[in-house]
Amino acid sequence: MKWIAHPNWFFKISKYSMPFLKSKFVPPTEFLSDIKEYPSDLENYVLKPLFSFAGVGVVFDVKTELLDSIEDKSKYILQKKVHYEPCIKTFDIPAKAEIRLLFVWDDKPRLINNLVRLSKGDMMGVDFNKDKTWVGSSIAYYEK
Repeated sequence: MKWIAHPNWFFKISKYSMPFLKSKFVPPTEFLSDIKEYPSDLENYVLKPLFSFAGVGVVFDVKTELLDSIEDKSKYILQKKVHYEPCIKTFDIPAKAEIRLLFVWDDKPRLINNLVRLSKGDMMGVDFNKDKTWVGSSIAYYEK
């Protein structure tokens, strides 16, 4: 048995892999250290630290001054914002949903579980949905 001490070593797909994925299904993402000129529409981007969890350190209101002040830009990504449509009816305001898929890799990826997250806040997760109702997580069932 080996101890795996770094997220790059146990996640095949993580925030670190985002800049390498080019697809209409992946929001445009770059390592902050690779950007020569910041986008003129920074209001459409989000800044994320590579190695944080639960939304800690994510910045929605990105400003040039903030980007310039970051000493180690290799530890951040700048990602085009994803718009989550509030489409799930609840008793007050509609909720947004995100489905996360958990795969295990042997010789090929195998889906073993999913997590459906409901939110009415700026981000998914407990800290962004305090004092809101009909939010949280569940599982999605599907036909084989």
